[in-house]
Amino acid sequence: MSTDLIALSARKVQDLLSRREITPSDLVEASIARMEEVDDAVNAVPIRCFDRAREQARDPALTRSKLGGIPFVVKDNAAVGDVRWTGGTPIFADRIAPESDRTIALIERNGGIPLGKANLSELGGANTTNAVLGATRNPWNTTLTCGGSSGGSAVALATGQVWLAHGNDVGGSLRIPASFCGVTGLRPTPGRVPRRSILNPFDTIFVDGPMARDVTDLAFFFDAMIGFDSADPLSSPSPDAPFLPAALDPARPLRAAWSPDLGILPVDDDVRSLGETAMASLRADGASIEPATPDFTGALEALLALRGVHYVTNWDPFLDKHRHQFTPEVMGDIEHGLRQTPSSIAAAERYRAEMYRRVIAFLQDYDVLITPTAPILPFPVETRWPKHIAGRPQQTYIDWIAITAITSLLACPILALPVGFSKDGLPYGIQLIGRPRSEARLFQIAAWIERLFDLPPSILDPRDRTTIRSSSDA
Repeated sequence: MSTDLIALSARKVQDLLSRREITPSDLVEASIARMEEVDDAVNAVPIRCFDRAREQARDPALTRSKLGGIPFVVKDNAAVGDVRWTGGTPIFADRIAPESDRTIALIERNGGIPLGKANLSELGGANTTNAVLGATRNPWNTTLTCGGSSGGSAVALATGQVWLAHGNDVGGSLRIPASFCGVTGLRPTPGRVPRRSILNPFDTIFVDGPMARDVTDLAFFFDAMIGFDSADPLSSPSPDAPFLPAALDPARPLRAAWSPDLGILPVDDDVRSLGETAMASLRADGASIEPATPDFTGALEALLALRGVHYVTNWDPFLDKHRHQFTPEVMGDIEHGLRQTPSSIAAAERYRAEMYRRVIAFLQDYDVLITPTAPILPFPVETRWPKHIAGRPQQTYIDWIAITAITSLLACPILALPVGFSKDGLPYGIQLIGRPRSEARLFQIAAWIERLFDLPPSILDPRDRTTIRSSSDA
């Protein structure tokens, strides 16, 4: 029974729930069984709240909710009431959340059941490892990284432990692990999803968002995350929701731009070749895909300045007592922020505004800008970040994720999805960058791409590399 259930899509199990053919408790027990069976091999969900989930599953009101009682995992930088909440840092190693963050509470009100806390990078970075909960491994090859920082969420999906997963994104944290693990992730337009209460409410770069095994499940989950919350001044009601119908209506882009490197970044030859092959398949199916990119010259310098200021804003109050507990990479971000002058901050803000105007003008001619989600394929899990890409030295841990981090400055929705595999059998993914608030169009285009490539891939058992074919129709 549990194996049969985990092979189904979230939409299919919600249909079974609505017809009373299964119960939320059935799903919780299926997830628990799968997690206990496979997670020791990957360490995706090191903090678990099974008793809380079992109790929540007995609520009769779940049958009237959007999700109907589907279990999901929560990235461990968001709070679930009465559950350990480490943020992946020794600073908060023993913290217990008094209540769920507004993001998670909204999903719970809409019928989602948190089953555990997914592992993440330590305060920053794109390799899911930290001093509190250890490293999370890629289920396609457990010697490799799953990316980050929402790595535990991506791995939990790829291994069939849950149907849906929460994540968030500052510099690519929803998109990179989706690409490395063969699942999907959406970085929404800021304001679509109410964000955590501990954040600076005026920050326009950090967003919460959904992850799922396929595009239609991604839209289904997104519909349960959106809404207005007066405590988040960027949030707003969504006049164009629900988004699931868009994902169920695949459509080619009228015109798309393809850039393997944003015109400025090093990209591994294998990644470049995989991207060109994928674009050729899209063209062969009738899409207009043109090589083009806006001018991103100077974007990385502006990003590093603004990211540093962001880290100082969040972490300066902790420096006196906890300086020794920050990773060298995050400490470097903080110190870079402290070195900024009013003039350099103003210049970075001006650059961001000018870049936004350039990109929006560019997107008047294209439905989407398509790029690789990462410039390299998954690397050894012990490597915190690659020091060279395509022969070019990487000066900071942000350099190697610049293709996602730069685009985070745009406040545009960006959807990541798999489109193929390397010669070694590792997933390869792309990101679709759309105009602000164009999530519906992104879901349509992504659903067409997914159907064309006959994706998503199978659910993995990382212990022996066997697979269970995922099905939305079983």
